[in-house]
Amino acid sequence: MASEQAAGQPATPGSRFHELIKRASEMKPEELLHRHNGLLYPAVLCTEHNLEQFPKFEARPEDMCIVSYPKCGFNWVYQLFRGIASAVQNKSEKENESRPHVMILEFANADKHKLMKNYESPRIYGTHFHYENLPASIIEKKTKVLVVFRNPKDTAVSYYHFCQKNPLLPSPTSWDEFFKKFMTGEVAWGSYFDYALIWEKHIDDENVMVVTYEELKEDLLGGVRKIAEFHGFSLSEEQIRNIADKGSFEAMRDNSQKTHFTLGNVFFRKGVVGDWRSLFTEEQSREVDAKFEGCLAGTKLGARLKYDLYCKA
Repeated sequence: MASEQAAGQPATPGSRFHELIKRASEMKPEELLHRHNGLLYPAVLCTEHNLEQFPKFEARPEDMCIVSYPKCGFNWVYQLFRGIASAVQNKSEKENESRPHVMILEFANADKHKLMKNYESPRIYGTHFHYENLPASIIEKKTKVLVVFRNPKDTAVSYYHFCQKNPLLPSPTSWDEFFKKFMTGEVAWGSYFDYALIWEKHIDDENVMVVTYEELKEDLLGGVRKIAEFHGFSLSEEQIRNIADKGSFEAMRDNSQKTHFTLGNVFFRKGVVGDWRSLFTEEQSREVDAKFEGCLAGTKLGARLKYDLYCKA
């Protein structure tokens, strides 16, 4: 999940963000999530009005769209997107900082949609929705979609810590409670495994590219190069190195108070692979193993996730 920018209002992104936190503080824990078309969403960010506007979004072929399940690396890839777009447009670092903040489409109201029509291409935005719920214009315009995945065990642990510290979401009483909800899809944006199964059907679509959190950790320079090539951009090795340097976890964490305000330490906690071992019991590990085997074993996405390497004790 990412931070919301002021939606066509005079308030700055920071002040708007504090308004959202204040509104959430006045709500009961059970009111912080609401159900829409069968799935749960953060009530303060994904209002009914915003969710109704989401399908009406007007995409462009040259847009840069990120899609991911929560806590799979959205903010990381967004930073890489910003760097690539600035390099392509020959923007300075100062001009890059003035680029509109990350936009999760389901956080946007009608005013924000109008404002985005004036953004310079390539526009950068994303969503936590899966393929079948994307705005029709993204499919019709053949907008390129970069789908970011992360192994399910690390995703669950990162999501748990995120909910613990994020005032816009209900805080779980324990890891065991959260794990049960994660496995049954009773968390915001639903089931990780349902999400993965839907994207598996579209992994070979010409306008879709899948990248994993783990492969970016293994080779960030190569990841930046592939992402740029996918969007038809030719970058020099110096530009690629510069983008990767600014997109490192350490660099993003150091800059997080500017990009994510008071929740910077919530969005950028550890940035490691294998943290699932800090919370998972043996029984919980076996439960996810069985779920992965039943859903994704033998699929292309399952192979990309390198489950045996990253999720077996």
